[in-house]
Amino acid sequence: MGRFSRLFVLLLLPLLPVSGQNTPPQLKSRPAGPSLPPPGGTDRRITLDVQVTDKSGSAVRGLQKQDFAILDDRQPKNILSFYAVDSRSGPSTDPPPEVVLVVDAVNASPVTVGYERGELKKFLLQNGGKLAQPVSFVIFSDAGPKVQEEASRDGNALAAMFDQYETGLRSIKRSQGFYGAEERFDMSLKAVDLLVAYEGKRPGRKLMIWFSPGWPLLSTPNIQYSRKEEQRLFNEIVEISTGLRQARITLYSIDPLGLADADRTFLYKEFLKGVASSGWVLPGDLALQVLVVQSGGRVFSSSNDLAAAIADSCADADAFYILSFEAPRADRSDEYHSLGITIDKPEITARTRTGYYAQP
Repeated sequence: MGRFSRLFVLLLLPLLPVSGQNTPPQLKSRPAGPSLPPPGGTDRRITLDVQVTDKSGSAVRGLQKQDFAILDDRQPKNILSFYAVDSRSGPSTDPPPEVVLVVDAVNASPVTVGYERGELKKFLLQNGGKLAQPVSFVIFSDAGPKVQEEASRDGNALAAMFDQYETGLRSIKRSQGFYGAEERFDMSLKAVDLLVAYEGKRPGRKLMIWFSPGWPLLSTPNIQYSRKEEQRLFNEIVEISTGLRQARITLYSIDPLGLADADRTFLYKEFLKGVASSGWVLPGDLALQVLVVQSGGRVFSSSNDLAAAIADSCADADAFYILSFEAPRADRSDEYHSLGITIDKPEITARTRTGYYAQP
């Protein structure tokens, strides 16, 4: 099993203009105001961003607190706070929900990355470059994730900035076989760790969209793991799950391979159940698509229209609900709790985080 130590550091580098090119348009800094509603005063206060849709997939607006029920390990919990976000009513949170676009050059070929870049630009330039939410982008290559530090609703300015940076092609020499897959797995998880930590310092909700077929699952009957390696995997699951929740990040994945990747698209579904202990852990439990579903996001595959998938993901920021409750005190460290949301309305579904890890 590969290293999970923090000795191998990927740097979060601000994107800078390429030498010899014009400086891109200046973008407005991200708001630094408080989130609404406040997240609560203790670690046991759990805040959930909840998407509610009808049978056609359209957002359901106008629900009230009494329409919702939160289930923690199937036990109903008292809703401490309730807040409805609706873009049609004007700005309703400060800062507003933000979109972070991640171009993954580690787990995709140069040809695929080029296609990703074209589709991302198409999204930025639609509607005359007027974006509904503040958007920033991340380029994840062998050098680590490079982060654009300022978000903007000006798609034209973002596209101009994006044109000035080379994504950086994969340079891992052992890109074939188990060792190459293991290296990409390790690099990808460390990138997730760093991006979660980075976004966790910023207020508000973030919709983080990964353009990637995902990293290797490394879960086959021929691979055995020691107890120490299993514990490291479990610790990574707890750390990422908790970090995503506390940073209010909802993940989305868009497979740039589209129909060409149909044969392996649904393999991740074997790992969606929450992991309660290290004795039940496998690397597949950390698959990109698994993290996406568990964070309350959506997996897009079997489609070649990436720009449309981005727009569908961003639509989650138009209308959603923010609920909070007090988690019970855990009997042990890293105690897994499943989560569920029910709504007292017919033919309506709610999507949010599928679980969390409680502490004593």
